[in-house]
Amino acid sequence: MGSAAFDALAGLLDRAGVIDRLRFRETFDLSWPRIVTGLAIMSKSTVDLAMVGWDVGTAAVAGLAFANAYWQVGKFLGIGLAGGTVSLVSQAYGAENPERASAAVAVSLVVTLLIAAPLATAYALFAPELVAVLGSEPEPLRHAATYLALVAPALLFEFPNLIASRTYAGVGDTVTPMLIRAGGALMNIGFSAVLIFGYGLGVAGAAIGTSLATGVVVLVFVWGLAGRTYFGRGACPIAVSRATLAFDGFLPLTRRLLVVSAPLMARRTAEMLVAFPLVAIAATFGPAVVAAYEVARRVRTLIDSFSWGFSIAASTLVGQRLGAGDEADAEAYARAIIRLSATVYVVAAVVVFALSPWIAGVFVDDPAVVDIAAPFVAAAAVSVVFLGIDGSATGTLRGAGDTQYPFFTSLLGRYGCALPVAALGLVTTLGATALLVALVAETVVPAILNVRRVRSNRWKAVGRAHVAAGD
Repeated sequence: MGSAAFDALAGLLDRAGVIDRLRFRETFDLSWPRIVTGLAIMSKSTVDLAMVGWDVGTAAVAGLAFANAYWQVGKFLGIGLAGGTVSLVSQAYGAENPERASAAVAVSLVVTLLIAAPLATAYALFAPELVAVLGSEPEPLRHAATYLALVAPALLFEFPNLIASRTYAGVGDTVTPMLIRAGGALMNIGFSAVLIFGYGLGVAGAAIGTSLATGVVVLVFVWGLAGRTYFGRGACPIAVSRATLAFDGFLPLTRRLLVVSAPLMARRTAEMLVAFPLVAIAATFGPAVVAAYEVARRVRTLIDSFSWGFSIAASTLVGQRLGAGDEADAEAYARAIIRLSATVYVVAAVVVFALSPWIAGVFVDDPAVVDIAAPFVAAAAVSVVFLGIDGSATGTLRGAGDTQYPFFTSLLGRYGCALPVAALGLVTTLGATALLVALVAETVVPAILNVRRVRSNRWKAVGRAHVAAGD
């Protein structure tokens, strides 16, 4: 963004009472690389879905919905653990304790492999049995089993990638992971396009492309985490080295990582596990509804890329200021970033809502399926506003180490609201329309409750305790 355009936007937001110029500059500097990263990565999976839809058809899109439910459980376990990593790293780095920050990274990498290895093995060996619990149509299940088995190795690479990306964010560098992850996303699209269209591998090509690209990305991250530069820049300032292994207190640090990460991992897993009964409910209405539901969720995830930036900015800026003992500034950043997130998401949602029929047609070319998918995309646009606000509020709480409360609000939103609403479609005349309401319900409740938590200031006491424990 040009200097004049940035100044104009900053002035507009300041006058509107959304966020002042200085805080917007710091938030923007941290956020935009993560937003670009999120758009690149989510575009990759979204483009994969569209390419499979063009090449194979609606049954393949439905099959990817089944497989994606399992993939997301694995990935979001890694995201939860990485959330604990950024909390420990940002607080230690803000307290000028790079040795402890480096040790937190090393501990995180070990824990990721212990979690990812058995999960990837189970997906690779038992893919047909796993996807069979979600539906009965043989063609979508065949595509789902193929994709899940071939994409399973990517989990072994994705977990360390998440830790590395959050490590850089925790020390205030979101540009380096942006370049690495965005480059990997472009590589993934290229691999998948060649394998799907050039070699006619269809769903298998999409899975292999993802595994190959994710493996390349982890090799690039290893270079930087070891303290080496990328053409003169990008070396991690808290590099993992032999000296890191001499840090006194690995076991207590591991325990703290698990204490902070466990609620995040449970929350993320809970968010994804609810996809299983929801997809199973969609499957009772046929492959077209499953495909429409998956398209809506992918579109919502793509729009939610803004939260990649706002959430990590909230975690980093709040965590660093709590580490420095400035609670008032931490609160000011928290509230401003939530307001900024709400503003951006309302604008994005209006655009997507207006274009929902055209967006649905990008993924499927059957007019009947497009007519089914368009309302789902519109519902996703409404729900993403609350999802974005929730992301910034949760980022604030994560920066303070207050990770248990968002976990419970997530359970309430997904299982207390979304799932019962979707189930009404099975026993009432609502039918598949209940899934539209569920898309919105699952994001509204966590957003309201987590914003109230931020406004209550109870998270400051949690942050104070975590900072004291790290001294």
